[in-house]
Amino acid sequence: MRFDLTDLRLFLATVEAGSITRGADRSALALASASARIRGMEETLGTPLLLRGRRGVSPSPAGRVLARHAKAVIDQLERMSGELDDYASGLRGHVRLLSNTSALSEILPELLAPWLAEHPNVDVELEERPSPSIVEAVASGQADAGVIADWAPAAGLEVLPFRVDRLVLVTPRGHPLAAKRAVAFAEAFGFDFVGQPEDAALQEHLSRHVAAARRKLRLRMRVRSFEAICRLVGAGVGIGVVPRTAAERARRVSQIRIVPLTDAWAERRLGICVRSLAGLPPHARRLVEHLASST
Repeated sequence: MRFDLTDLRLFLATVEAGSITRGADRSALALASASARIRGMEETLGTPLLLRGRRGVSPSPAGRVLARHAKAVIDQLERMSGELDDYASGLRGHVRLLSNTSALSEILPELLAPWLAEHPNVDVELEERPSPSIVEAVASGQADAGVIADWAPAAGLEVLPFRVDRLVLVTPRGHPLAAKRAVAFAEAFGFDFVGQPEDAALQEHLSRHVAAARRKLRLRMRVRSFEAICRLVGAGVGIGVVPRTAAERARRVSQIRIVPLTDAWAERRLGICVRSLAGLPPHARRLVEHLASST
């Protein structure tokens, strides 16, 4: 069995992306070449490594083992390269960072931009996911680090304190809930909502609480950004739940009211989870330390 680094990088990129096409793009390979390499790996092993489906690919049991070892090999090479580069031209490498919606939209951009400017040879791949999915990806080696909410179990991982994220209800002026000092989320169930797409991490979080109460949200419209939610709320389309930082910023230009939520889950402590801070490649470790020190 002989796989080269291009094979391992391609396979890992394909598993992470859930698509051979996107895996080929990430690896700077033509789709035909990427497909041929993966078929060759499967033929060499004598077993499927990927399960093909309508929505993309997922690793087979053998594929999960290979992905884990491929990640370990690549991490070790990047650690070696990073430590050697410390003696030469600075940090080099690629960091895969996952984040929940709030941190990705409200916190990480202003923290990552100056750090990336100081480290021009480090690339960061930032992806939004729900906290449980982030924990799983970090634990399995599919990501270097992730920003998660404290309600997500992260047994076996190191979690560094990061920020406090407060969710609030935003309403139009004159709405029945606008004059309240605070409300429970359940009090809002009977009103029209503006929310995010189903795959957004915050929307999945809210949907779990709605389902636990055996209710449904009346979603009039779904948009991706918190700014768009606030603008639509201000225009009277419905009400919404967004981070307080986003609501405070939007209040300057949108006709909205901010109403605190009394639910315990509305105040979330965010943490940065890693398998092992000491075991990260130098460039990834420096990035995580930078984020953690920003609290």
